[in-house]
Amino acid sequence: MTRAEEFEELRPLLFSISYRILGTVTEAEDTVQETWIRYAATPARPTSAKAFLSAVVTRLSINVLRSARVRREEYVGPWFPEPLLTDPYQDPERSAELADSVSMAALLLLERLSPLERAVFVLREVFGFGFPEVASAVGRSEAACRQLAVRARRHMDEGRPRFEADRREREELATRFFDAFAEGDLDGLKNLLAADVQIVADSGGKAPQWARGIFGAGNVARALGVLVPSFVQIGGVVEPRQVNGQPGAVFRDRDGKVVNTWTLDILDGRIQTISTMSNPDKLAHVGPVADAWAILREAQRARQDPARPDERRHS
Repeated sequence: MTRAEEFEELRPLLFSISYRILGTVTEAEDTVQETWIRYAATPARPTSAKAFLSAVVTRLSINVLRSARVRREEYVGPWFPEPLLTDPYQDPERSAELADSVSMAALLLLERLSPLERAVFVLREVFGFGFPEVASAVGRSEAACRQLAVRARRHMDEGRPRFEADRREREELATRFFDAFAEGDLDGLKNLLAADVQIVADSGGKAPQWARGIFGAGNVARALGVLVPSFVQIGGVVEPRQVNGQPGAVFRDRDGKVVNTWTLDILDGRIQTISTMSNPDKLAHVGPVADAWAILREAQRARQDPARPDERRHS
């Protein structure tokens, strides 16, 4: 097998490691590409391509994360990970760990860890690397890595909900939610929301968003009741699908361009949080991005003049 073939075989794993450390698709893809450049330039062929490439992508990701932390401190509004529609790496023996670690909630918990803690947690707890491999990847002793792993697990466990909905329950509730959403069923929506539900958005200051979020079942249901009819009226499409391994949706304009993505956090049979991503810089990997400001203006006109959708659509 050539080096290029080895690398392509391991690319899904390398991307999945990097994405979990960084929380961004674009930076993970760039880091994986840099990993290939270094692998191709290495004179001696390593004994284990997997060990070598995993170590390189981990160290590069740690470096990128350290510089990204500075930028995130100046970020406008809440910072969310870039939405991931499909995780390219699959391992049946670790499917639960892989699915859980890519969720929006888990990635936000990972943000609380130091770059080293995050890398150790990802390699050890998510991908099941042995401590010798982890130590080699992060450039620390095995003893230090064990301590980092203990601290990381403690921080992650402290932030997790005590009881999580199983996958089937989440999917059934999400289906009911988006059905009610599409039908403009305000009561149906409200019945699916936790009393303290919230909508929170990451726009990076580059797209419309609710100022500090919307809180409470009544307020959220009313906001959705205003949003849906006008968005559908101007040709918008809500495409339910898994986002970061959770029930969610991709919102598209009538030309198929991406307006935003949603993910639903579900617990105790109710939707707890609706997280929306509308920052165009974080949506480009999903597809061509719509002009969200233009969509908002058109939707507002639709609410004011609901009797003339065809004229607006072709103007």
